[in-house]
Amino acid sequence: QVQLVESGGGLVQPGGSLRLSCAASGNIFSINTMGWYRQAPGNERELVATITSGGSTNYEDSVKGRFTISRDNAKKTVYLEMNSLKPEDTAVYYCNVDGSFDSRRTFRSWGQGTQVTVSS
Repeated sequence: QVQLVESGGGLVQPGGSLRLSCAASGNIFSINTMGWYRQAPGNERELVATITSGGSTNYEDSVKGRFTISRDNAKKTVYLEMNSLKPEDTAVYYCNVDGSFDSRRTFRSWGQGTQVTVSS
């Protein structure tokens, strides 16, 4: 089993910043891609950013230049630094981790979600 614990969400004013963290634990052999997704009320869950084990990153167009994804492999943790936040960034943010338990068994797990609200 893999557990993902997210933290760092909250209420922030437009133009403000937040940093999300997601720590993975369990019987993990390796972690490949880690990412963040978000879901606003009435909308489907959408990709925000991903980072591979080699450090390659990918961002959704609306967050490019404002959000930065990073990871600490030793801590099995992925971060999302969010700057210049806008009201349209308001959503529940979920982390996602792809990895393996051993040479044959893979997993893809989701965090419980953390609320980010951008409002004055």
